[in-house]
Amino acid sequence: MNPSRLCMGTLTLSPLQKNVPAEEAARLMAYAYGSGINFFDTAELYSNYSFFKELWRLGVPRGDVIVSTKCYAYSKDTAERSLEKALREMDTDYIDIFLLHEQESIHTLRGHAEAIDTFWKYKEQGVIGSLGISTHYIAGVKAACTDERLHVIHPIINVAGIGIVDGTAQEMVLAMEEAKKQGKFLFAMKALGGGHLLKRYREALEFILGLKSIDALAVGMASEEEIDANVHAIIEGALPPGAVEKKRGIFIEPYCVGCGACVERCQQKALTLKDGVAVVDASRCVLCSYCVTACKDFFIKVL
Repeated sequence: MNPSRLCMGTLTLSPLQKNVPAEEAARLMAYAYGSGINFFDTAELYSNYSFFKELWRLGVPRGDVIVSTKCYAYSKDTAERSLEKALREMDTDYIDIFLLHEQESIHTLRGHAEAIDTFWKYKEQGVIGSLGISTHYIAGVKAACTDERLHVIHPIINVAGIGIVDGTAQEMVLAMEEAKKQGKFLFAMKALGGGHLLKRYREALEFILGLKSIDALAVGMASEEEIDANVHAIIEGALPPGAVEKKRGIFIEPYCVGCGACVERCQQKALTLKDGVAVVDASRCVLCSYCVTACKDFFIKVL
């Protein structure tokens, strides 16, 4: 089965952002499926595997859906725990795509070598369909090209290069083109730069749709209206007159204790400490929501 060119990202619906109840999220995912989307992206970090269990209960056939998830496993034990958690909480016998989350370079891949070996054994058993990585780094894309077992790459890319940690959009495009020559499957993220490119919506979509190296594009969608607009643009290839995604941002509670955990967690360097509390530079934030998981007091929200 071939994945649809439009992949529905479920981070937006997860507890890290809108915190939509599983039943409601599954109904929206079923609507997306009925609109031609058979490809869904999630992650262990998002804590929303229950969405998929509810999706099967709504009657969407498991065999008609391609599921991609991500985890931070680095050893045999952590890899097995992450895989078992995904299978159990999604109520499925297999995962179509399993990615190592947030890989930066050849060095981080080496640090996760035991997990890769473990996942590969499960791939050979048919429990995992394909292995790969997600990355905000050009060096991460290049690193995945050194291991033929890592067939899937999920890179950040947009016309302005927002969120690319170690270079420009053009440099990322060149790395992706080389990966494509090696037969990798690439599905992109953050085409609108976490909402920063809404005013350049048509330009941003035209840029992404013009990249021949991209097999699919993951987009977070939280309403039927957003699904319809993105299906129209990406699957049908006709740009809608304007964006329907609502402008969102990071909100930090005023009683932040200034521990700095979120600052350390942010790859984009969008968070700093000022006068003892965390503050966000909205121009750098891509709404990845990783800072939310770093705050033990739950003082950070995506609204």
